Amino acid sequence: MANTPQARKRIRRNDRRAEINGARISRIRSFVKKVEVALDAGDKDAAQVALKAAQPEMARGVARGVLHKNTVARKMSRLTKRVAAL
Repeated sequence: MANTPQARKRIRRNDRRAEINGARISRIRSFVKKVEVALDAGDKDAAQVALKAAQPEMARGVARGVLHKNTVARKMSRLTKRVAAL
């Protein structure tokens, strides 16, 4: 249990941030899922539009420190390659 006022404050802050970061990751996953659904359907136009929408969301996740930059770079690269292959 936290003993100092600062430690109690950090626990409250960490709980708030975990909720916000979880929502942000969930939002990014939703955007990626839209790309994957379009890819599975074989709809190149929809996949390109979904990828264009997903890329800034993923980049924002990196900027906010929610995801590692190499993870996002890898995922973007793989999605882009799959869309181009359609």
